[in-house]
Amino acid sequence: MLEIVNLTKTYGTGENTVTAVDKVNMHVAKGELAVVVGPSGCGKSTLLNIVAGLEPRTSGEARIMGRDIQGPGADRGMVFQSYTLFPWLTVQQNVEFGLRIKKMPAAQRAEIARHYVKLVGLEGREKALPKELSGGMKQRVAIARVLANKPEMLLMDEPFGALDAQTRLLCQDLLLDVWRDERPTILFITHDIDEAILLADTVSIMSRRPGRIIEKIPIPIERPRNHRTMLEKEFTDMKKTIMETLWHEIG
Repeated sequence: MLEIVNLTKTYGTGENTVTAVDKVNMHVAKGELAVVVGPSGCGKSTLLNIVAGLEPRTSGEARIMGRDIQGPGADRGMVFQSYTLFPWLTVQQNVEFGLRIKKMPAAQRAEIARHYVKLVGLEGREKALPKELSGGMKQRVAIARVLANKPEMLLMDEPFGALDAQTRLLCQDLLLDVWRDERPTILFITHDIDEAILLADTVSIMSRRPGRIIEKIPIPIERPRNHRTMLEKEFTDMKKTIMETLWHEIG
């Protein structure tokens, strides 16, 4: 699905050159929920922005389904940490937005939007405006809007980072349910180790800047999972393994 080979990104020139990510290699299989963690400023978001086509790479290769990534495309959908809903549109209209741009017939796009509104647990709130929603609800709408467009890959840049602890747990459980039902391919960025282990099929650990993938760890914890999974011994053992790798890198 996603293939990254020797990807490097630098900013500036000459003595002012800063290498954000350096010779990153990564493979994400179709239907995989892949998570990237690493120290603050290690280039996680830069990597995701390159995959999204929002930033050009300096060198290396980045392909999705064998196609070279040259810029943004409908094959990738992105959910940001900040809320990106249109404040003048209702929940239903926000979810329909991309389908409207594609000139899909009104009845068809309404049916698709209703399906995804229900999938993210907001049935009955279709006519609500974003100002009437909590932060967690806004992110659910953002996820529904991306999924409604049927991208080949979902890119998520710390989407729950601005939420309070309880809402974050609820949104993590929701994403696990959505992934179980829809099986989208997801590349998810986080600094939260618990979140990474709970969600992931694999966790890729990045080094300090310049960011490199120093280890890719499979997460063998049985699915389905939810927030109670974090209380299990297998979970705490995985957390210890990842924390030791990160602490070695940071320290």
